[in-house]
Amino acid sequence: MEGMLYKWTNYISGWQPRWFVLDGGTLSYYDSQEDAWKGCKGSIKISVCEIQVHSSDSTRVDLTIPGEQYFYLRAINAAERQKWLVALGTAKACLTDNRTKREKELQENTEALKTKMSELRLYCDLLLQQVNKIKDNDEQGDSEETGIDTGNMVKSTCTTFLKTLEECMQIANHTFSSNMATQSPPGSPPVAAIKPQKVHFPTNPVTRQCNNNLVMMLSNAVQDSVEPEDTEQVETFFSTMSHRFSDIRLDDDNGIPTHEFLDSCYAIVPVLDKLGSTVFAPVKMDFVGNIKKIQQKLMSDPDGFPTLQSIVLHEVRTDVARVRNSATEALLWLGRGLKFLKEFLSGVHAGERDIQGALNNAYGKTLRQYHGWVVRGVFALALRAAPSYQSFTAALVSREGDELKSGFISGMHRDLGVYLPAMEKHLALLDALYEEYNLESDEVV
Repeated sequence: MEGMLYKWTNYISGWQPRWFVLDGGTLSYYDSQEDAWKGCKGSIKISVCEIQVHSSDSTRVDLTIPGEQYFYLRAINAAERQKWLVALGTAKACLTDNRTKREKELQENTEALKTKMSELRLYCDLLLQQVNKIKDNDEQGDSEETGIDTGNMVKSTCTTFLKTLEECMQIANHTFSSNMATQSPPGSPPVAAIKPQKVHFPTNPVTRQCNNNLVMMLSNAVQDSVEPEDTEQVETFFSTMSHRFSDIRLDDDNGIPTHEFLDSCYAIVPVLDKLGSTVFAPVKMDFVGNIKKIQQKLMSDPDGFPTLQSIVLHEVRTDVARVRNSATEALLWLGRGLKFLKEFLSGVHAGERDIQGALNNAYGKTLRQYHGWVVRGVFALALRAAPSYQSFTAALVSREGDELKSGFISGMHRDLGVYLPAMEKHLALLDALYEEYNLESDEVV
């Protein structure tokens, strides 16, 4: 169904006519029927929204996703509203009744994963209590037998903790190993395949460092021996991205355009796939989830939130900036995720060939301080499954086989040299904004 409805925009513009289209369970709107080719101005999924009729206005219908998205609409008359209510109600009923087996399984696995995470937190607290008891026993000079008993309890708790952690990973692997986990957001460059890597423990640090230094020396020697004119210019993932931070144009007050920023965030998501689509699936889902929260805020009033700063300032003024699941909180966590990726890619750009080491270093500098025991443990397992340097860089090609060309590595460093400073500039602007309004949080998850 499609037709004209009036949509509430803001207190200045009031109700404005828009062209609405209900298709595939999604209600989208456009400036007018003639301008539909330009793309929709916003949309809302009928399956997850609440449909409410107004108590006194016979032409009004409200579509809401509590705390996230609101569409306040008016039909030209009561009869027209009735037609839309029937169409919306039918679409919602069909979507609810025809929920696929995969969606049900995903929901069940998600609930199971939440349960296991709760168990892990319980065992974590128990371990801390038992360790403190050992310290107290030692200070009080208790008998050796008491120490052995306490040690056995700690051993038992550790065993149960590790077993539960393994079950968590099994559920996560089963849940996120389908195509859903490897799908990249729209507009993202194609993702090159990565050969599976065996989980391995690092070798002696001194030996590893010597190997890294030797590889770097050989690499530099080879590069020095090649004449510049013989090096082929090779395009990489970072030069063929659909949207880049370096392409964003700030407004006169250094405002970051919301739509362009979110597009650039979507475009960097495939890097997580290149690190391992299964083990990094939870990280990817959290990253994309924060993008979607900000996107929903933007769609609630596209004209009112042209920049990220306008969203944050609006939520500060309305006293919801610190509310759970607010756009301000989502932007805070999105920025932290971007900082993690920036630190990791900066390490690679600086010549680090140990991908696991670069990831661990980036995690320690950015996300680790905001994560509790449980999340740190899950992240540590993901790091151990990181690909080799060769596999990761080979996944950054724009065309298969380009990784074998002489100019590929220099092209990757060339493109990172442009991409990373632009990314850092935008993150610095967000840091300044959050510092100005004291919106940073030390809360641990």
